[in-house]
Amino acid sequence: MAVMGMAAERAAHGADVFHLEVGEPPTPAPSAAIAAAREAIERDRLGYTPATGDPGLRRRIARHYLDVYGTHVDPSRVIVTLGGSGACILAFLACFDEGARVGVIVPGYPCYRNMLTAFGVNVIPVRVDAGAHWLLSEETLEGSGDLDGLVVASPSNPTGTMLGREDLEAVSAWCEAQDVRLIVDEIYHGIVYGEPAGTALAVDDEIVVVNSFSKYYSMTGWRVGWMVVPEYLVDPIERLAQNLFVAPSTLAQRAAEKAMDCTAELDAHVERYRGNRELLLDRLPRMGITDLSPADGAFFVYADVGHLTDDSYVLCRSWLDDLGVAVTPGIDFDPEHGRSSVRFSFAGTRLDVEVALERLEGRYGTS
Repeated sequence: MAVMGMAAERAAHGADVFHLEVGEPPTPAPSAAIAAAREAIERDRLGYTPATGDPGLRRRIARHYLDVYGTHVDPSRVIVTLGGSGACILAFLACFDEGARVGVIVPGYPCYRNMLTAFGVNVIPVRVDAGAHWLLSEETLEGSGDLDGLVVASPSNPTGTMLGREDLEAVSAWCEAQDVRLIVDEIYHGIVYGEPAGTALAVDDEIVVVNSFSKYYSMTGWRVGWMVVPEYLVDPIERLAQNLFVAPSTLAQRAAEKAMDCTAELDAHVERYRGNRELLLDRLPRMGITDLSPADGAFFVYADVGHLTDDSYVLCRSWLDDLGVAVTPGIDFDPEHGRSSVRFSFAGTRLDVEVALERLEGRYGTS
């Protein structure tokens, strides 16, 4: 957020900025979603929906699991939320008591850590690294001590690592054996570059799964997400949602239901991400940035820049000030070792990626 703010300030003063820091699509919501929102504004009262979400959208999300993954989900287990963040808030509050020990993958999305800390939960870093292709393993979990919960994202932010079926089964089995509550964030599903992502619900329907319309569906500012939970968690989560949020945005829910039918339009965005990804993975090594995450999914490349700096924040500030290239330092994703890493986002336009690479190549050369 700090880098985005500095980039915006630079642009406001008329200087150019090429965005590789932003973790969101640059495209608007799908056309059918926008049309549905316009119609709802004109014809619908747009009052509250149930706290768990509009019944029609809940049914549509349940059908999505059958259509895409071949997995049956009862609509009663689907809860529509105020974005993926709202889903995480509800999941964390429903699943963990104050003082619980919850494992969070490092490097990983910082808001898990920050939310859990705000709720009085003890956050236990579970470190993954390049030597293991950034993958979580049973051996890694064994070294984390006693846990009450574990939060995993697949594909992940910032590394783009994706857990395959066998990986998910192994992690799920370990959590079941240790009586550890597993929460899997699948917000980047749909944005993958090899084998399709499989839902954790196909492995065990006791897993709490979080998702959102922000990334694949290109609806970040609409603030609508969802979660699928075991039946016994529906009632406590509904009561939490009623008290914390009353209900998700009715307008956003109308749009989101139609967005789920726009796969051709949305898959075209993924093809643009794919092209940008190929540019980064091809050209970063030419300038000596060779230790890169696999970026199997999502739209990020996590890179070791320890040969360039011992302070990635200072490095990113110099790239922005001197080159007009906005990149995110690794310190949020990994407070301990992030000063030697940066995250490149390839969600933006082809022009942003091409010009940013040209300017970095001008500084570091190519081989």
